[in-house]
Amino acid sequence: MARAGAGAPGGHADGPLPRHADRPLPRHADRPLPGRTMPAPGRTITARGAPRAPVRDAPFPPVRDAPPPPVRRAAPAPLARAAPAPATRAAPAPVRPTASARPTPTPAPRGEQRARSTRPVGAFPDPPPVRSHGPARVLAVCNQKGGVGKTTTAINLGAALAETGRRVLLVDLDPQGALSVGLGINAMELERTVYDLMTSRDAGVHDVRISTEVAGLDLLPANIDLSAADVELVGEVAREHTLARVLAPVLPEYDQVLIDCQPSLGPLTVNALTAAHGVLVPLECEYFALRGVALLMQTIEKVRERLNPGLAVEGILATLYDGRTVHSREVLARVVETFGDQVFATVVQRTVRFPETTVAGEPITTYDSASGGAAAYRQLARELLAR
Repeated sequence: MARAGAGAPGGHADGPLPRHADRPLPRHADRPLPGRTMPAPGRTITARGAPRAPVRDAPFPPVRDAPPPPVRRAAPAPLARAAPAPATRAAPAPVRPTASARPTPTPAPRGEQRARSTRPVGAFPDPPPVRSHGPARVLAVCNQKGGVGKTTTAINLGAALAETGRRVLLVDLDPQGALSVGLGINAMELERTVYDLMTSRDAGVHDVRISTEVAGLDLLPANIDLSAADVELVGEVAREHTLARVLAPVLPEYDQVLIDCQPSLGPLTVNALTAAHGVLVPLECEYFALRGVALLMQTIEKVRERLNPGLAVEGILATLYDGRTVHSREVLARVVETFGDQVFATVVQRTVRFPETTVAGEPITTYDSASGGAAAYRQLARELLAR
């Protein structure tokens, strides 16, 4: 029977029925779908997630409780160390050790004891002013090992001596010309050097000598040409006395002459030892430098016996010293133990200022007058004049 709506046959009260709504249901529509069970009478179906009402007349047999799965015990975690308790402000009372537990004082090495007993302590007095100059005392700054501070010592000691009013002449006897470069002079552009002075009869000291920016400090420069002097002096008579002969005319004009030797014991170094009154040995506080001092002493002894009887060791200067290292302290103690009073009390510390002065082309006494390196060489100048 068709449903009649208001105003239209076959329509609905609120509107027309949807399509196929008036068709009869298919056959077996009231049967359950395969694989599913219709709910039993009295059982309600709830939406997913809503609490279910208890089922009283369930058609299924009761399910036996399954045994619980075995519980696996995890390995015990390592115990964490407790953080240390914060230190309190109150310090614990000091515990006085017993007589048997008190540490015995360790005696200082024999070298350090000798260093403390023989090396003078304290500042040296300022030298008296100079009323007249000359004759000069010639010192050869010599060590056959390179990199021990020969050129640095020659430049800065000469400048420190010039500050005291002395007239100082520096002689560059190294073909590398480091002494000339360290004073800001390009010896390659010079017409005459020490090479011409030693190999030519036409050149004199006054022709080669040049003044520096430091008052009272003059220089005899050198360059790579000096390396040929060893060959040209082979045929000369008394070739070991060549440097002493060319320096003789200017000795009355100066108070100190410092000769910067090359790092070898060749003919040029023998010339410097023959012309010198004393030898100043810069010694780096390092083991290999210490080994070479014995060979240098043998050479000095040979020159004293055969060429220059008045040659003496003026002193050994410890350079590039680093008191923070045990090695430097041990080497210095060994040197003092071996040579005693011949070791200068002044010790030149290692500092970056010395390489900077080489680039600047001036001594450390003018480059950084308040530095420790400048104070060390001023003290060395006073100690040298006090001897």
